[in-house]
Amino acid sequence: MNKYQDKINNLDELSYYVTQENGTEAPYNNEYDTLFEEGLYVDKVSGEVLFSSLDKYNSGCGWPAFTKPIAKLVEKRDQSHGMERVEVRSKEANSHLGHVFNDGPLDKGGLRYCINSSALEFIPKEDLEKRGYQEYLKLFNK
Repeated sequence: MNKYQDKINNLDELSYYVTQENGTEAPYNNEYDTLFEEGLYVDKVSGEVLFSSLDKYNSGCGWPAFTKPIAKLVEKRDQSHGMERVEVRSKEANSHLGHVFNDGPLDKGGLRYCINSSALEFIPKEDLEKRGYQEYLKLFNK
């Protein structure tokens, strides 16, 4: 049995569809596309740290976009929907997150991680310590 099965069973319908059935939420109408508060984005299933708000930018694609992940993500070739893409999944829970494209900001490495909000949980900087992510506070000390 999957060690995250209880968490998976308690996901809302959209989060289940996205993370477990490789779905995609609607663009521009999701929780984190326009959120630019300081904090971390973690896998909604496992709590694995995935992205920092410091690497988030407004790409105009309608989903949260990041220039790089914090965690090592699993990349898979995706030829669905008549396109050639690279799918990204979380390493721990194998959650479908979204896709990575090579049209990101060149000065930040040129990648755009286009991620479904429904696969993520945002943890504000001020909550990192109480949620057990205190080791990541140093990212936000300027």
